Amino acid sequence: MRFAVDSWDPGYGTSFGIDGPPETVTSVVTDVEVAADDWAPIAAPRLEPPRATLFVDGVRRIDARIWIDAPGAGEASMGLCASYAAGAICCCASGAHVLSPEIRRGLFTVDPHAAGLVTTAGTYQVFPTTLNEKQGLALSLSSALQQRLTELELIAAVNARGHGPDHGTPDGSELLVVDGPVRGREHLPRVLGFIKSHQIAYLEPRLHRLVAALGPTERTPVFLIGGSWDRFSWYLRLPGPRSHPWAGIARVECAANVTASDVIALAALSQAVLPRFASEEFKDPRAPQNLYPVGALESELRRRLGHPGLVYRALRQAAHAPH
Repeated sequence: MRFAVDSWDPGYGTSFGIDGPPETVTSVVTDVEVAADDWAPIAAPRLEPPRATLFVDGVRRIDARIWIDAPGAGEASMGLCASYAAGAICCCASGAHVLSPEIRRGLFTVDPHAAGLVTTAGTYQVFPTTLNEKQGLALSLSSALQQRLTELELIAAVNARGHGPDHGTPDGSELLVVDGPVRGREHLPRVLGFIKSHQIAYLEPRLHRLVAALGPTERTPVFLIGGSWDRFSWYLRLPGPRSHPWAGIARVECAANVTASDVIALAALSQAVLPRFASEEFKDPRAPQNLYPVGALESELRRRLGHPGLVYRALRQAAHAPH
């Protein structure tokens, strides 16, 4: 397969912000914990944190856009060469340590004739992608990359549970926190999804205003979101400067397949655990929502992806190698 590497910096035009399939919300049930008329900020209870908390996250990087000239294809087709990784960091009595990160490289293309690429930086496995006419080619390729990253994050989460007995949690009491929605990982026990950004207003205006009134470590009552997928959720304010009404607000969620009493217990546990790891602005521009373990894990995963300049050079060399 012959291909050429696009000379433009792959960072341009690649921040698509695709986090998964679009969400459809059909209902919000607000009387899971208390009646809607009784909603008020809930203070953090005095709870013993779990002996271990596992944070799971993934990173992705587009190494280059390429143009594929495969035999029989008729014309060149654009593809994305990307590196992605997922892993977990365990915070327990032994300290904080990364658990077995998973690293992958992939070529995403709609060209059915494309083959994998072997470079000095590693092999790019080909992932045939279906063009979504509503999204266009670029977003279709980015969505395919995000899907593979999501699958890898699930592998990392399952593997992290497997490390539990080696890190002082033989009874499985560790708390698992995934950076982002919990979707696709609902079957895992004691798992929370941690969402830093807010794109949808789930609550009616009166209850929505209550979120801005939360104090540090306080949360809203639990509510149930129904739609394309169901889950329990609540808002939590992390400690830190309040530059605007929603500063430090994160949304936490868990699977809908647990009892109301269990989800309320998880909500209380989130108040005891998550504020301890809130970042500060002088260390992280996404403070306080980008939790310290997550930021450290992202840095380690990006390091393991390899230097982008060297990876890009390896792709250029492979493109000019004799075929």
